[in-house]
Amino acid sequence: MVKHLVFWKLKEEAFGNNKATNALLIKKKLEDLNGQIEGLIHLEVGIDFMKTDDSYDLALYGEFESRNALAFYQEHPKHKEVQQFVKVVRSGRCSVDYEI
Repeated sequence: MVKHLVFWKLKEEAFGNNKATNALLIKKKLEDLNGQIEGLIHLEVGIDFMKTDDSYDLALYGEFESRNALAFYQEHPKHKEVQQFVKVVRSGRCSVDYEI
């Protein structure tokens, strides 16, 4: 199994929406991918409530059957569609992928 973690800092405003609205949109778009992509076991998105200077605004936790399943997800058109939105509204990103 592979765990996929991504953290984003969001712009204060993008696409005519504020940061909070875009965070909710990203959460919905990503969680809607559950059951849509082969090899994806589960995706979960959390929105930060601490709002400290060191905090990221949004976190993605994903579980995949294998490294190949993660690679398939990353190239899948449904993921690419969400990714294009996120690239516009984010100001920073970091990620970690590991096997258990």
